Amino acid sequence: MTTPPSAHHPTGVHPTPEPTRLARAQSFNTAAAQYAANRPSYPSALFDAIEDLTGRPLNGARVADVGAGTGIATALLYARGADVVAVEPGDGMAAQFRRALPGVPVVRGTGDDLPLADASVDLVTYAQAWHWTDPARAVPEALRVLRPGGALALWWNTDAVDVPWIAEAAARTERHFGIDVSAEKRNVDARAADPTGRLDFTRRTVRWSRCVPVDTHLANIGSHSVFLVHGVDHAASFLAEERGHLLRAFPDGFIEEVYEVVLLLARTPA
Repeated sequence: MTTPPSAHHPTGVHPTPEPTRLARAQSFNTAAAQYAANRPSYPSALFDAIEDLTGRPLNGARVADVGAGTGIATALLYARGADVVAVEPGDGMAAQFRRALPGVPVVRGTGDDLPLADASVDLVTYAQAWHWTDPARAVPEALRVLRPGGALALWWNTDAVDVPWIAEAAARTERHFGIDVSAEKRNVDARAADPTGRLDFTRRTVRWSRCVPVDTHLANIGSHSVFLVHGVDHAASFLAEERGHLLRAFPDGFIEEVYEVVLLLARTPA
């Protein structure tokens, strides 16, 4: 999910005005159940890549999952045997997390000021969350809590815009809302992720897909912040029109959502 930004350094390739970013970051709390039920998960190959790049298994690793939201990524890290603590700032998201993962600790806080002890974790992860931080603060905080030889892993599910129907849908969204919803994640690079230059990121991309009903797809995209902050009527009018486009393209009512997970991982000195 999200770590709300500070007032200083908006990030990403196409930064938005700070009040809009703050509203977008906080908007998920009112849609936590919708988010949990409809957002895509992550493929096992992503976690294989993390183990490959860190040179150690997740099993037994102490992991801080920051901006954990409803626990989509946290649950997968936990299933791989990691000893996970989640960090989440939002009331609604944290409440949903506790319902989904009652046995996993979640503490309230942000990536810009982690409520964790120095040198206490082997891996800090941000799933769909780094773009809400102030990297000038979040990078030193990650380095502070990481043990020697630890790693910072950032990743995003991004739309595979080489798929024609996905490109067409993205263009409709951009025309309606005036923003390319996934560009800030799809185009992220090491410099944008860490303007301090303290980390040496390796980039991996993992392609995957899921087949879902049209209603699930619409609920998924409707849980994105750009929809949540534009009001119910504005979002509903778009989603109703989008339903028509999708049912014409997929008359059986099922859609294959295709994603490319963008992973950036940096290790600290041993």
